[in-house]
Amino acid sequence: MSSDLWSFSLTTYARPGVEQACLQLQATGVNVCLLLCAAWLGERGIACNEQRLQQLRNVARTWDADVVRPLRALRMQWKDAAAKDAGLRSLREQVKTLELEAERHLLQQLERSAQNWPQEETTDLSAWLEGVAADAADLDRNALHQLRVAVTGT
Repeated sequence: MSSDLWSFSLTTYARPGVEQACLQLQATGVNVCLLLCAAWLGERGIACNEQRLQQLRNVARTWDADVVRPLRALRMQWKDAAAKDAGLRSLREQVKTLELEAERHLLQQLERSAQNWPQEETTDLSAWLEGVAADAADLDRNALHQLRVAVTGT
């Protein structure tokens, strides 16, 4: 398992089914960076509780709202037009790079926030995933299960 959250996120996101599950969950309002952080914490054996969940939500809230989502919205807004315009396609790719860098920054903030939490003996993955997804408008439980299976292999 990767020791840092960014490496874990890249490795996990590349696993079969994870990207699709994350995008489905994102469509219901779940923050993918929080999901990946939850998976990382669960796999590391960090106990999940409401105080820790709230701390992570607080870390993510402003950066996601002010930086990540506006970049994503701009990238998505340009999707159709970029298919017909090479210049716009290039700009869209630059925005995509900025969006990924913004997500990397958020993951680093989340990791720093959780760095002193003690590791336990047991894995608490389901509690973490359910906890960060709890506020989703119409949670896709199948996608959440698919993500858990992809992370654990079981």
